[in-house]
Order: sequence, then structure tokens, then C-alpha cells
Amino acid sequence: MATQVCARPAPVPHQQASSATSSLSINTSQAGAPKAVPHKHIPYCSPGPRPASHQLDTPPASPPSPTQLIETTSLTYPPHGFDKLSEDPPVYSITAAKLAQAADHLATQPLPAAQQVFPWLHGLHAENQLQLAFFTARKKALRRTPRCVRGLTIVKAGGDLSHSKLKGAVAAEEILCPVQAGKERKNEEIAEFMDADPKDGFGVRNFQIQACKMATVSDLVVYRDGQTPREAAVRLARRLARAQNSWQKKIDGSSSEGVRRFNTFVVSDDHSSIERNQPGLVALDSNGCITGKVTDFFHSERVEMCSMSAASEISPNVWLGPTPDPGVDLDFSALPCPKEPKFDIMVEASDMAQLPDGKAFQLVDDMLERKDNAELAENAVPQLEFPGSGAIMPPTWSQAEVDGIVATCEWIHKQAFRWSSPVAKRRDSKLSLGAGVDEDGDSPMTGEDGAVDGRRVLIHCSDGYTESSLLALAYYMYAECVPIHEAWLELHRDRGRNFFAYASDVTLLRAIQPRILQASPKYSGDLRQLCPSTPDWLDKMDGSLPSRVLEYMYLGNLGHANNPELLRELGIGQILSVGEPVCWTEEMMDEWPQENLLFVDKVQDNGVDPLTDEFPRCLEFIERGRKNGTKTLVHCRVGVSRSATICIAEVMNELGLSLPRAYCFVRARRLNVIIQPHLRFSYELLKWEEYQCQKRGQPIRRELEWASIAREIAAMNKPYARQG
Repeated sequence: MATQVCARPAPVPHQQASSATSSLSINTSQAGAPKAVPHKHIPYCSPGPRPASHQLDTPPASPPSPTQLIETTSLTYPPHGFDKLSEDPPVYSITAAKLAQAADHLATQPLPAAQQVFPWLHGLHAENQLQLAFFTARKKALRRTPRCVRGLTIVKAGGDLSHSKLKGAVAAEEILCPVQAGKERKNEEIAEFMDADPKDGFGVRNFQIQACKMATVSDLVVYRDGQTPREAAVRLARRLARAQNSWQKKIDGSSSEGVRRFNTFVVSDDHSSIERNQPGLVALDSNGCITGKVTDFFHSERVEMCSMSAASEISPNVWLGPTPDPGVDLDFSALPCPKEPKFDIMVEASDMAQLPDGKAFQLVDDMLERKDNAELAENAVPQLEFPGSGAIMPPTWSQAEVDGIVATCEWIHKQAFRWSSPVAKRRDSKLSLGAGVDEDGDSPMTGEDGAVDGRRVLIHCSDGYTESSLLALAYYMYAECVPIHEAWLELHRDRGRNFFAYASDVTLLRAIQPRILQASPKYSGDLRQLCPSTPDWLDKMDGSLPSRVLEYMYLGNLGHANNPELLRELGIGQILSVGEPVCWTEEMMDEWPQENLLFVDKVQDNGVDPLTDEFPRCLEFIERGRKNGTKTLVHCRVGVSRSATICIAEVMNELGLSLPRAYCFVRARRLNVIIQPHLRFSYELLKWEEYQCQKRGQPIRRELEWASIAREIAAMNKPYARQG
């Protein structure tokens, strides 16, 4: 069945938790668990060669001078003034108020420079010769745990992080070696931290190990929810304290209790007291709902995606946008539409749908008439289904499928231009070939605001830009009587839509273009004048436009950069190439002013080459283009790491966002591709956040610490990771 009646549920004040038992082991089939945004994928990013100056030795250069060293201070070290709960091993008590102060103090401390903590953060396992050879060669000093690092890791006793979760909390299973069944007492005595460093392979995106690595250089704080007895929290704290002692002995060769560098604490308050008195610490309440006090990456990405693809009118009374989500509360005052639009018909594009036929259209018509006659509830919205983008594959499509596409466009147009008078509603009118006229040759009625007086139709899909693109492009071609290349540009450039279409959609629409245009109500009878030839830039496209991150800045790949005709059509007059030069003909190079091309050389995606030093001139280049009234394309090879890092830096600089919020902002706008700045670039962006605070005369105050940011990124990317 291609139709159904759906009533949009009322918005809810709280969103279900985005964390499963552990965010690093997401099961997206679980109720309430975060769901991957459809059609996103992680492209392969080659690390490139090692820097030429280090082909036979070790990058980077010499360690920083003593004047550059940053020692992080802590309110929990030394543990003076805290009551001792245990002597051997030492465990202390801490109040929730003191924990909040300690976490807030840590957020104000400058982080060590990137060269002080890398390559250690990449993961340097003693048996991983590939990783060691690339990052350290024979310099064993680079393998040592940095002394300048000090963190604060909060561990939940019981381990269930789907509710009662404090800011940055982890489960004990994420940092401790597992307890063997039946040997709990013995394992308490010989507790060990997990060795998180990968034993094999090469990786510069080991985000999943950061929480564990940071736990080994942190004071540890154990808390419990209402269902976990205090004894269990103390028992876990003792295990952690023994693990700290064992790790220090392994690293320093000493187990002297008098020189312990890190300590373990147990929160004396119960969770209900923490929720009541320290709400800024609580990420998920006891019911598993997001409190809004702590940045949640999954929810932030969803909000940014819905904001970016928010419903907008692409043709009279026909809108394009995401499937309405009651869990996302958008600020419509900041969007093109000043208030949340109401729709009479919803057309959902999905991979599972079939092309609607005459019976489906008639069923919706009957439902609409019943609604007009108050036989259906006011909030009941008839819905039609349509195949998603990429579902109709060339060259095997049938004439029936082409007929179905055209018939759907005709039906939507009839609804959009339908009169609202009771008499007209009972007519089974058919539009003539005139532009927007009824069967009597009259122009359709318009309201006071000039809008066509018809039914409002929403074409939608989950992300608002992928599965609906085939129908949106086809309808725009039909309603406006423009060829595919003009529809593509006008929807993006003039109508402000960000969308992704598969290459198969381009092939299909180009092949059936004459049929769609000849059926259009605006068709004048001269097909050759409408589409004399296909522009060269369309032949070079794979279906995707570069991603519009800000009005004056696009993020793309090398293919986009090597399509200057397309860039001109989009108003892009500057190209910022990060590590990957454009491959243009001499003629193309002559047509572009050299000052509008900037090449950042010697930056590979290898986890070694820094990028922070390039931020100022890159952002100055982007700003120069903005002042000159042109847009800038920022690209590397695939547009996910080096160029994405520059775009995040610009968003932080321009919008004043923290790294977590800027990361989600850019991630949502990269459309079908997952941005993948590697560990070092991500850490440099966190340091860039510090610089932004200093530049604005504000104190440093991170929203999330490094381990939490890395853990969230790992959890967000896991649903898209290649299996097997």
C-alpha cells in the first residue's frame, strides 16, 4: 500500500538518551539508541607518505623547550583535605560539589601542546612494529607517557550509561581488564588497566582508545546510581586504585605509595542528590533523558542536520525537507521559514517504497475529501510514498517507471494548484497546458501574501537531502520547465537547498528529460530552445555538489576542485587546496587570477604533519574572498580530513562555536560523507578553541574534555565503519 494517514506527534520536552550501555558498542536496533544518519559513509583516507625530511628517521622534530611545557593543575591532586575510605589501596571520598569544582577547574586549564602528547595518543603498542616504525623509529623517548598530561575520569559503578550518566562518564569495562568469572576477589587484587594501544595495523584515527589512555593519566572518580549499593562503588574504587598502582609501577618502575601521581575517589552523594544540587554535571537523568546541560554529539548532529535541511518552498506550495522529528526543537526564527510550516500532504521518499499508481492517488484524494468534510481528524496528514534516490537504476528502467515519475509530478502539481473553494474541491479537474491555469483557463486563486491557493505538499526523507532528491529534481523540472542542469543549480543556488543525488539519478533524469519537460504546464512547444546542449560541468559530476558549510565557504574533494565550470556556476571564485594541488589545463589556469588560488603544501593526512600553523593564512584567504563578494572552495583529496579541519576552524572563528558544536555543524553539512579529521588535527582544533577564547578576551572553558570528545566521535562513526 502506497498511502497512509499519519498524525504528527506533539513535541516532547526531553529526548531519549543517545547512549547505549556503552557508547562505544552502539546497537542501533535498540529502542532509544542513536540511529546512524542514512546514506552517510566514511571514505578511505590515505595517510600519504611520511614527510620527506623524515623518510629515514622520526617525525616530528625535537621536543618542545621547557618554556613551552604546560603542567595541568588539579583540585584533586594532591588529595589533601579528602577523607580516606581505604588505606590499602588508598581511596578517598569526594562530594558532588567538590567534583563539580574539580571538573570546572580542569576545563579552564590549557592543554599541553600537540607535540607534547603525540605520537603517544596515536597508540604505540610494543608489539606493533608498523605503528612504532612510522611514528618513533628508534627514538624510545617518544614512546613514553607524557608527564605533562593530567585528566579527571569519572567512572560509573554498575556500568549502565543509558541513564544516570554524569558528564564524560565511562564504564569500568572500558578501562579495566575484564574480571574472570568466579575470580572476583582475585581480580580485585590484581586489577589492571587495559592496554588500549592496537597490537597491529596502522591508524591515525584511534579515537576509540582515548578514554582508556587518558584514564591511565587521570584521577578517577567513582559514582553510582540509585540501584547500585555504595559497597559496589567502593569495591570498584579499590580495583581502580590497584590498577593505578600497577600502571605506575609499569611506567615508572616504582610502586611507592608515597609518590602516587594519581588517586581514586568515591562520590559521597547519591545520584538523586547530584541531579538536584549539581545539574551541570548530569548528561542523562535517572530516566535516561538528555538534560541539555552537557553537549550530546548525536543530538547536536541531528539538530544541525534538521536545521541545515529545514523545509523550504521549492515551487508554489511544494516544500522539500526532512521527515518531521518531534525530538528536535528547531529555532524557526533563525530559518528562512519564520514559523513551523503546516502541510496538507506528505510525500515520503524511501528505498522501500514502490512507484504510486492511479489507485494510490485516488486513495489520497478520497482521504483529503474526507478531511475537508471533517470526517478525518484535523492533524491527520495523508501520506504518499515514492522510491528513494538511486532506486530506479539505468539502463534497466521501464517505461512504466518513467510514466510513474511523470504521473507523480502531475498529481503533486494538481494538489499544489488546487482551489480551496468547496466547489473546486469536488471537481476532478485537469490542468491544461497553460502555465498554472485551471480547466476553465483561469489563473489559480492567490492569498493575501501572494501564495497560490492550493494544498501544501512536503516532499521529505529522513535526512532531508538524499532519498528525496530524485523526486525533488524531477518535480522542479516539471513545474518550472527547466532542464536537469538548471534544476540542479537553481535548487541549490537560488532556492538554498543542500542535496545529494546519485550518479544514477543524473543519468536517469538526463535520459527522460524530454518527457518531463513536454509534460510540464509551462512547456512552450520548443524543446530545442529549452535544452540546446548539456554543459560540460554536468558530465564531470558524480552526483554530488561541494558541501555548502557557510554561505561563503564550501567543502569538497579534488574532483570538485577540478571542475572549475561548476565552481563558477555556484559563485565560487577562490580555491584553497590543502595538500592536494588542482590538475587544470594551462588555459584554465590562465582564466583564474593567481591570487584566488592558495595551495597549502607539505600537509599529508598522516597524523604527523601539523595544520595549526596554517590556520591564520587559510582563514585570511577565505575572509578576503568573502569581502570581495566571492565564495571559497576548501578541498583536499576526499574532503574529509585536512580540508574539513580548516572548515571547522573557520566555523569556530566565525560563529564562536566550541569544537564539539563546530564539529557537528560541519559534519551535518558535509551531507553524505563523514568528516574524518584524524587525532592530531582534532586535538589541534581543541587547542584552537583555547586561542579563540584568548582572542575574544574570554577565559578558557572547554565544554568537553579530550577523552569525551574522542569517545563521542568514535561512537558516532562506528555505525558506518566497514565490517570484517
